[in-house]
Amino acid sequence: VLVDLQLAALLVPHFSVPPQKRREPHSPPSPVLRYKEFHEEHNPPVTCSSIPSPAIRLQFTRGHVPISSGNYIWTLAFNETHRSAQACSNKVPEVPLVLLHGFGGGLGLWVKNLTALAQTGRPVYAVDMLGFGRSSRPAPGVQAQEAEEQFVQSLEEWREAMGLEIMVLLGHDLGGYVSAAYALKYPHRVKHLVLVEPWGFSERPDAQDLQSRIPLWMKALGTAMNPFNPLALLRLVGPLGPLLLQVLRSDFKQKFSSVFQDDTVPDYLYHLNVQTPSSGETAFKNMTIPYGWAQHPMMHRMEMMDPSIRISIICGSRSCIDGQSGKAIGKMRPGSQTDVIVIAGAGHYVFADQSEDFNQAVLKICSSVRDGEIGEEAGREGRSEKSVGKE
Repeated sequence: VLVDLQLAALLVPHFSVPPQKRREPHSPPSPVLRYKEFHEEHNPPVTCSSIPSPAIRLQFTRGHVPISSGNYIWTLAFNETHRSAQACSNKVPEVPLVLLHGFGGGLGLWVKNLTALAQTGRPVYAVDMLGFGRSSRPAPGVQAQEAEEQFVQSLEEWREAMGLEIMVLLGHDLGGYVSAAYALKYPHRVKHLVLVEPWGFSERPDAQDLQSRIPLWMKALGTAMNPFNPLALLRLVGPLGPLLLQVLRSDFKQKFSSVFQDDTVPDYLYHLNVQTPSSGETAFKNMTIPYGWAQHPMMHRMEMMDPSIRISIICGSRSCIDGQSGKAIGKMRPGSQTDVIVIAGAGHYVFADQSEDFNQAVLKICSSVRDGEIGEEAGREGRSEKSVGKE
């Protein structure tokens, strides 16, 4: 399916999943070869001057980065030449920023943030997580732990293929859960962990409390849809899918109205999630229990996080996500730095609702990571909470 959209022209040239690139099993490519292949295939960098969108004005590279088992991760990269020049000059390169989207999303949703985050020259990478967007869609893990491990391992293989030694890892929603799981397994690869409205941290309330909090109609709908994947309805209604998405999530058009005046973003989300197999969606379902709670809440594991990793939790003041998780994480890590940043006037999609405040908050976080080392301010122990913007 070809969709002529401004956002698609920049980030997702077509929504159909391309055939996987098969490799001989006896001769797997090295990480250096994979990295070289990524750049040779997609040079010269794409320039946005010819695209009628004010959101992205920097050159970038894009392409499928091969990982194991013939899979690949769709990647958008900014300031790659800057990182290469630093490496050639023997300078300590700036720590890259890596962005992971949330459930049902794709890297295109960072369209209001990419230019601002990359304008300082720091390498910035946005990826479609395994099973989502234009990345490969292998059979998902059946058990929750297996599905989680699949996400984490694909990110580690991508990091190795891209030649990144360490990174500032930022994840939204499901991406936040995966980022935390990755930092637990590969702490030496994460300089700073940024959790944006993360899913899957809190434990499901007890049955009595849960029954009182969930409306009857939602319980009935949840029971009816339980055998299906969360977004199966989009595919079941066929050509009415885009209209259904526009009706149920009309807010997406408003969130991105400063960039697109039409239905670009709802159409983008529809085409991302109508693709089959829906392996990322299935993996998410396999990680949940009824009403979308995580089978293995991340909060139970946060006290095992390496104390040297600084954590920033960014949440919206109007979000329905549990806002107490950040404070609880801070208490679990008394000897480590944990910051809670509340963006005023923002909901769950804080990076779109109040993009300027979000961008400034992330840039401030990144500025504390200098030349591969934590800055003086970031190195202090303790926890803090602050609000950004106005309601």
